[in-house]
Amino acid sequence: MTSAPAPEKPRRRIPKTVWDLIFTLAIPIMILSPNLLGEGIGVSSLLGGGQPGNIRAYLLAALIPVGYVLWDILVNRNVSPVALIGGAGALFSGALAFWYVDGFWYAIKDSARSYLTGILFLISAFTRIPLFRVFLDAASIGESEPDRVATRQALSDPQVHRGLVLGTVAFAGVDFLAGIVNSIVNYQRVLAKFGTDAFNAQVAEVNAIMRVPSMVISLIGVALAMWLVQRAVKGRYGQQASVFEPSKLAAIMREKGELST
Repeated sequence: MTSAPAPEKPRRRIPKTVWDLIFTLAIPIMILSPNLLGEGIGVSSLLGGGQPGNIRAYLLAALIPVGYVLWDILVNRNVSPVALIGGAGALFSGALAFWYVDGFWYAIKDSARSYLTGILFLISAFTRIPLFRVFLDAASIGESEPDRVATRQALSDPQVHRGLVLGTVAFAGVDFLAGIVNSIVNYQRVLAKFGTDAFNAQVAEVNAIMRVPSMVISLIGVALAMWLVQRAVKGRYGQQASVFEPSKLAAIMREKGELST
């Protein structure tokens, strides 16, 4: 009598965060490195060498993250507002790669995505739907439809809407701050002329240096905006209410008789 074969262990999938770091940080840094394949030999050497090779390597390093983001949207069919905002930002960054500048204007260009995001969020704060609401709506996608309806109704309440406006403004302000910090670091460290080995190497160095601080600043902006929205929800519906627990929020609204059907 033969024993039944042991069930296959599920393959461990590489977390998406790891793929993000590989395609948006590690690979671009490797492409920009003038010594990747040995002393004085890098991807730019394989792409023609000299200024033309360095420019091609710079463009390749800038466009690979764009291709990765768009591929992720198309393959996973992720058409959520958050994904589309990320895709639009990637296309904007890719277009700016063809603006060949160095010095002050490169420092501005490298932070242009943060500045643009800040401007769009700031403008949206004065509209009926502040853009930070997109993140909150995305967070409730996995909830039941009645609970999502309750969340949308709560976010439309005038008192909570004011908190949402403040959160959107705070998020925009922190994004501006992230852009300013990134511009300062680029202005201080990317000193070489565009199209040279040194320029590409300095860009790679700043990318490596700024990735973690940029992520931390962005997370601070998100946390601050969420805190302002949450404070408004608790002020309106009670200390037990939470915009991050739609079922509990819906139950509280039903108890108060404020949940429309």
